[in-house]
Amino acid sequence: MTILDNVSTRERALVVLMGTLLLIALFAPAVPDPTVNAQFADARAWLGLPFAMDVLSNLPFAGFGIWGLVALRRIGSSQPPRSPLPPQPNAVLRCARLFFAGLVCTSVCSSLYHLSPDVFRLGIDRAGMAVAFAGMIGFAVCERVSRRAGWPIACFALIAGLLAAAAFMRSGNVLPWAIVQFGGIALVLVLALLRPVPGAVDLRLAAVIGFYLLAKLFELGDHAVYEATNHWMAGHSLKHVVAACAAWPVLRAVQRSHDATLRHNPRATAAAIAVPDGPRSPIGTFE
Repeated sequence: MTILDNVSTRERALVVLMGTLLLIALFAPAVPDPTVNAQFADARAWLGLPFAMDVLSNLPFAGFGIWGLVALRRIGSSQPPRSPLPPQPNAVLRCARLFFAGLVCTSVCSSLYHLSPDVFRLGIDRAGMAVAFAGMIGFAVCERVSRRAGWPIACFALIAGLLAAAAFMRSGNVLPWAIVQFGGIALVLVLALLRPVPGAVDLRLAAVIGFYLLAKLFELGDHAVYEATNHWMAGHSLKHVVAACAAWPVLRAVQRSHDATLRHNPRATAAAIAVPDGPRSPIGTFE
């Protein structure tokens, strides 16, 4: 028996796909970014803050990210206090943490970019998004391919995304970043069509994709939305808010996992009820 005998068809297909995307990113001709010199519709300042709405609309990323990280930190509060088994690393938990941390990074990096848009800061903006993309891709792989593949793929996507952002900052070649962004969402779309693997936490990938596509439409309609709302809100600002809402399906999936844990683990339920101080965690284990 070889090591390949233990690799599922979905895992093999995933490796082939990732290898193909990597080869395209490395050897395809460079592509300049047509959006570098794009002008945002809403350039208004507020209290000395330039591009105020495009900057402040990044706050939902930070809000969802911090919410998720705090919830995940409390994940062990529903476990028995004297369990004889040590906690085991969990790919879903790791990917969820990476995703929520990525939302915080996205908030900071995107705000920095919109304060004074230029090529260098655009690369920083994309580096922040790469962290969130990696967590989401890894989470989706855990749900539809296998848990053992989820974290390695998340790490691969994270490294690829950061290198793609760095390559753009250095040479202006946007192709590697386009492959990370659109290749990643295409992968999530394909995975959404597959049946979840046993033990999946029921992450609604269709909802994640829906929020992403709606955000892209707002981005493309930046000026049109600005005029349609009588200069109240531009499409780019709405893009940030809608994209941040893609975190909600992840939070709900974690909540459902917690509820299932308590229903099937009386000891965990008793431990959760016995917590004397502070609010009980709304999040359970992924084990």
